[in-house]
Amino acid sequence: MADSSKKPATGEQWTSLQAYALAVVCLLIGVAAGWFVRGSQSPSAPAAETANATALSGGTQPRLEQMKRMADKQAEPLLTQVKTDPNNAELLANIGNIYYDTHQFQAAIDYYQRALQIKPDNASVRTDMGTAYWYSDNADAAIAEFKRALVSEPNKPHALFNLGIVLWQGKVDVDGALSAWQKLLDTNPNYENKGKLLDLMAQVKKHSGIKPGTQAKALPQ
Repeated sequence: MADSSKKPATGEQWTSLQAYALAVVCLLIGVAAGWFVRGSQSPSAPAAETANATALSGGTQPRLEQMKRMADKQAEPLLTQVKTDPNNAELLANIGNIYYDTHQFQAAIDYYQRALQIKPDNASVRTDMGTAYWYSDNADAAIAEFKRALVSEPNKPHALFNLGIVLWQGKVDVDGALSAWQKLLDTNPNYENKGKLLDLMAQVKKHSGIKPGTQAKALPQ
């Protein structure tokens, strides 16, 4: 990502219009960041459901340490199974999903990697791992995994959508993001969030002149 601490050279100072445009992009990014979609359906996740229920009821959201304990407890029977069935890719991916759903992203990545060593063409698991990389502040790894998922399933909507988000938010690559989203619409005409995506694309197109990588590190996560 670009180093936001470096000031542009005198000839590259932003105009008021450019600064305003980037401010609008930052606002839109804050909305889109919550749009990430899972590549696969996670198993029943009581830990995540408990956390969400607590938040909805007005309680305090569990701390990451608490969520880790909840995830470990939920994953315990699966971890026992994997000791006797270490090459069960589905089992490993399900463990990864538990950690993903409770925001233990590095642990999720570890289990996704193990699952993908056994079944490298599983685009759903690879999409989830890419998203976990993004939440771990590794945009480059996320983009690489989404692209690898698209080698296995070229029209996979979740991979295309998430690729667009990371290209936009992580790299400020507006044209790249729009290209991924347009392919999603072209190849998935019945995409369930088509209306929202079209609205998002219409807003993003207004800022297509922003240079890729501009102040990317400074954008909100």
